Amino acid sequence: MQIGIIGLPNAGKTTIFNALTRSDTATAAFSSGQVEVHTAVVNVPDPRVDALAAMFNPQKVAYAQVIYNDIAGFGKGVAKSGISGPLLNAIAANDALMLVVRAFEDENVPHPNDRVDPAQDSEAMQAELILNDMTAIENRLERLAATKHRGTPEERKRMATEEALLQRLMAALEEETPLREVEISEDERKMLGGFGLMSLKPLLIVINMGDEGDETQYADLLDERTIALRGRLEAEIAQMDPEEAEEFLADFGIEEPGLDRAIRFCYDMLGLQSFLTAGEDEVRAWTVSRGATAPEAAGVIHSDLQKGFIRAEVIAYDDLMAAGSLAAARKLGKHRLEGKTYQVQDGDVIEIRFNL
Repeated sequence: MQIGIIGLPNAGKTTIFNALTRSDTATAAFSSGQVEVHTAVVNVPDPRVDALAAMFNPQKVAYAQVIYNDIAGFGKGVAKSGISGPLLNAIAANDALMLVVRAFEDENVPHPNDRVDPAQDSEAMQAELILNDMTAIENRLERLAATKHRGTPEERKRMATEEALLQRLMAALEEETPLREVEISEDERKMLGGFGLMSLKPLLIVINMGDEGDETQYADLLDERTIALRGRLEAEIAQMDPEEAEEFLADFGIEEPGLDRAIRFCYDMLGLQSFLTAGEDEVRAWTVSRGATAPEAAGVIHSDLQKGFIRAEVIAYDDLMAAGSLAAARKLGKHRLEGKTYQVQDGDVIEIRFNL
């Protein structure tokens, strides 16, 4: 899973990036205006992996991972002519976007609009994404209009289908509705794959508060896709060892590190969950979509497991922990065999039976 961090200049994107990735990437007081991307791979915190590692004492422990991309250079007004080139590619490569909006005052770091208003910044940046999509769709509709009467009957049918879809999406955009809120089938999503539509991507909004900020100040802005973080403070805590960090979090009344909160929000936005594999060789967490079948989960481990899938041996994590061991869970009847139609549940401990 890749998450792109975007926002206006001087919103503290890199500070949030450092807080979420435990990095120490230098931040600048002024944006250079260049397209620059900082990337970091982060383990998804999962106490279930730790507990299974203690039970099985494996040679290797591996967590699910998230890739954060801190994308610079996305300023107000860029979408009026369409986002293009390296910037478009940098944003389009992500599965979801994290929009950082500024809620802190700092006379040494001027706001590009000379005022601090996180609600207005959020609205303005989301409007930029919509404007970019309108430009991309308008350009494609113009090309279709010039070519839709050419080609084979099958090609003309395909272009007519695409044109109808794009016209429907353009109507939604004209109403300032982001495409993530429009019902789009899987086949239609495949058709849109190369368009780089920004408002189609899931969006998490991060309100970057000052060191003394309080979430209650922004209660009217917080919802299922908006969180508030004390960016600079959390970036400093992220550089500490775990015991020291835990003390600081408690002192500042932060119940959960920003890293954990952001990943949990992103998993929810993208409809993701984790299943687990465990043995003496390795304990590992794997990421799949909610509703994924057992063969699809097998394919996440290795394509050969999906091709030769026979059955999945499944034990719920809680049942395994309560039993105390794999052997005990089997004796208690908590172990079961599931077929190709089984939908994997969050926390399932799975072993795949296959034959090629």
